[in-house]
Amino acid sequence: MFGIDFSEILVIFFVALAVLGPQKLPKLAQTVGRWVGRARSMARQFREQLEQEAEQLERAADLKAHMKPPSRPAPVPPAAQTAPPQSAAQSAPQSAPQGMPPGASEGAPPAEEPGERGT
Repeated sequence: MFGIDFSEILVIFFVALAVLGPQKLPKLAQTVGRWVGRARSMARQFREQLEQEAEQLERAADLKAHMKPPSRPAPVPPAAQTAPPQSAAQSAPQSAPQGMPPGASEGAPPAEEPGERGT
């Protein structure tokens, strides 16, 4: 992790044994072990929290992509917005030709009278 080999750890151990003595060394090792454990625990919690935040951001981006607002219609050019006024002949509904019922078109077959069935 820090680039410390096993031989370097042995040298540190023997120097600490010579300086502190066999009585204080176990308590120092216990204290250092606790601090290392706490540091690892905090690093793990920090990493987990970052992963949770990343997942939440991904979910939010996915939801945002799936819930796009409806697109706005294309803007109409100004010339097309002002239509010329319709004359009375153009705006009046066209009447059906004579002999055809109202609402019937010229290309459609004539409507059958009730009781007249092709037998």
